[in-house]
Amino acid sequence: QVQLVESGGGLVQAGDSLRLSCVASGRALSSVGMGWFRQAPGKEREFVAAVAWSGGGTLYADSVKDRFSIYVDKSKNTMHLQMSDLKPEDTAVYYCAVPRSMTTLAKSSQSYEYWGRGTQVTVSM
Repeated sequence: QVQLVESGGGLVQAGDSLRLSCVASGRALSSVGMGWFRQAPGKEREFVAAVAWSGGGTLYADSVKDRFSIYVDKSKNTMHLQMSDLKPEDTAVYYCAVPRSMTTLAKSSQSYEYWGRGTQVTVSM
């Protein structure tokens, strides 16, 4: 099976930085990579970023591509999301997820099969 454990969320001020981590196990390691999504209160879950385990491919949402950086540490089966210049609109529960595909990263939540429980990120003004 798959286990995904997120960490690193918290309460920060606008302009601060934060790093999220997701430790994966099981079948997650057979997928092409992993991704981050987020869901704010009253809004749909949205794609944030995705990365291939090889480190050779990344995808970003336009809203974060100049501020967030996604990368993996294969030696620890861990994916990280380095978030900089955080804004109040980044406030959400952040989820890591494993795509169904073994070859292609995707932005659609329907392309992801396994999900973590989420970690809260709150950015105050």
